[in-house]
Amino acid sequence: MSIKKSAGDHIFDTLNTIFMISLMLISLYPFIYVIFASISQPMEFLAYQGIMWKPLGFTLEAYKLVLQNPDIASGYMNTIFIVGVGTVLNVIFTALFAYVLSRKGLYWRNTMMFLVVFTMFFSGGLIPGYLLVKGIGLYGSRWAIIIPSLIGTWNLIIMRTSFMSIPDSMEESAKIDGAGEITILFKIILPLSLPMMAVMVLFYGVGHWNSWFGAMLYLKDKSKFPLQLILRQILIQSQTDSMTTETMSAERMAISNIVKYATVMVATLPILMLYPFLQKYFVKGVMIGAIKG
Repeated sequence: MSIKKSAGDHIFDTLNTIFMISLMLISLYPFIYVIFASISQPMEFLAYQGIMWKPLGFTLEAYKLVLQNPDIASGYMNTIFIVGVGTVLNVIFTALFAYVLSRKGLYWRNTMMFLVVFTMFFSGGLIPGYLLVKGIGLYGSRWAIIIPSLIGTWNLIIMRTSFMSIPDSMEESAKIDGAGEITILFKIILPLSLPMMAVMVLFYGVGHWNSWFGAMLYLKDKSKFPLQLILRQILIQSQTDSMTTETMSAERMAISNIVKYATVMVATLPILMLYPFLQKYFVKGVMIGAIKG
């Protein structure tokens, strides 16, 4: 049955569509600008001012310089290690803790949950965290980035809520058949929570990929720097001279600007390519974790 819309409804739909398209263009334009800038001719881009709707010429020289930079290659390897190992450990430890907190017969469950939530609002601070990492011997190691952030409080709450939404009858049937807690977790709870697990992988993976502050605090060897910290040095500290030593001094500033944009693209594309494969689970997984409090 079709619903007849009034003139006001048509006006609202039209204005809403225009607003959403405008919002989409505003959100996309910075990314499009970076793409166009990274493939533009350096001197033309340096002299250009205003909104850019197309590349100013075409060259891949900036990407060639970026990919030839050994720091980019080592940064990629370090980031892949941190994202891969860190995300796997994050999901495993968060799932174990969330399963424990979701057990209705657990003693002191509410107290433990209060302490977990408490950490969302209050923490020891930057200096105590630094002293702790240094005191346990993790300073200078890539594990200093992974271990202190094994369990994210918000992700733990989402996962716990998702586990609690699974019917108790399924667990009771498994216990009657002789299943233990580990069997129930890995053969019943987790398979039924795959959309939520995919969301956790996305949250933790993107968090590790974009993280640079922890590496700046705890790593001193440049060969262990993740990609985002290398990117920060190139963008903020303007360390592009090592990649443009063969260019003339008059062109160095132009080349440096283009290299910065190319570096942003090289650091961003992998995570953008991963997102579409997990996006279909995103809304479903978050909604599952919000059904029951």
